[in-house]
This record gives sequence, C-alpha cells and structure tokens, in this order.
Amino acid sequence: MRHPLTIAIDGPAASGKSTIGRLLAAHLNYVYFDTGVMYRAVTHVALDRGVPIEDEAGVTALAENLAIDVALPTVDDGRQYTVLADNEDVTWAIRRPDVDRGVSPVSEYAGVRAALTVQQRRVGQRGQIVMVGRDIGTVVLPDADLKIYLDAAAEERAWRRYQEVAERKEPVDYDAVLASMRRRDEIDSRRALAPLQVAHDAVVLDTTGMDVHQVLDKVVKLVDDWHKDK
Repeated sequence: MRHPLTIAIDGPAASGKSTIGRLLAAHLNYVYFDTGVMYRAVTHVALDRGVPIEDEAGVTALAENLAIDVALPTVDDGRQYTVLADNEDVTWAIRRPDVDRGVSPVSEYAGVRAALTVQQRRVGQRGQIVMVGRDIGTVVLPDADLKIYLDAAAEERAWRRYQEVAERKEPVDYDAVLASMRRRDEIDSRRALAPLQVAHDAVVLDTTGMDVHQVLDKVVKLVDDWHKDK
C-alpha cells in the first residue's frame, strides 16, 4: 500500500482545507468528503419534511434515522461528490439559501453531531477518502492513516475570505471579515463538543504566504512519502 487510504484534513475557517482536500482527492482519485455536507443534508430534509430548525429534539431524531451517503460524482454536472439522503440525490438541494440559513444551529446540536459522527466514520472507513472538517483527526477518524492540520494567520485567512466574497461582486469589509474570523476561531476552539484542536499525530502545515499550488505540492509529498514511515 503506497498511499494512505484514509486522509484527515482539519483546520480553522479559510485555512484552505476544502480546496486542498478537493484537489488532493482528485489527484488520488479518492472520494472528497467535506463533513459539512451531512449537516446540510439534515437541514435540507428537516426543511423539506416540515421539522422546525429550532426543534432540537425533532432535528436530532431526524439525524439519527436519516441515511446519508457521500460518494464519487455520479453525474457530470460540476459536482465534487454525490450526496444521498435516504437514497435521494440532494447534492445541489443542500446549497439552497434556506439551507445556508438553517445549517449553523443544526450543526451545534449535540445529538445531531453524535449521530452524524457515526455516519461520517462509516463513510470514512471504506477507505480511499480525503475527509475535511474541524474534528476529523481527533474525533471522527482518530485512526486515520494520515492526519494533516492546515493553518494560517487570521489576517491571511480573512483576506482569502474577503477575496472570495469580492469576486462574487458582493459588498464586503475586510475588518468585519477579520473580526468574524477571530470570533469563529474562538467559538470553534472553546466549544465543549469536539473543539477545534490539533491531533497529537497530525502534520501541521502553516500556509501563510503560500498559494494553493505550493500547499498542494507539500501535501502531495506528505502522501507520497507516507509509506516510507510504515
């Protein structure tokens, strides 16, 4: 086995983990799995079935009984993966504006997180996967073959997010983005359930001052060299 079969990529917001995870998965022909899609799937189905987002017990019960799967793209329509909820293709439906508005509180429900961690682990254990999130190496896949933690200075991460929004021609203020980024970092790091932290056996890459290609080159080298330590 030359390459690790399970790769966990964690890091704070705008650290580049989603972009790098997607590119690395394509390079390896692995499944790219951003765990946030599962929370979006629960949110979408709750809205579709009339379960109020503020009903924590109802949403949790839904998450516990909803079968979610993530796989390689099944349709050539620009998707990065296919997301199924009870065998229904919801890949694009989970990107609707109403899901955007509802997913944040859903992702904070302890019962939902516990239920989805089980499903994330099930998908991850099939192997040939690059899983991206904030607690993959510490909680979801603590036995992942390779764990990578991407980081960057808050100022740089805020600038990246600022540019993303500006490119969409939406109004944006850098100072506001930076303040929001710092608040998100504090919340993610201090939350009681699955806080953002570096796994003890993760490789930490500080991407400050690096472009996407430079980061990807370093990550690909980590993957290619993994077998030398085994």
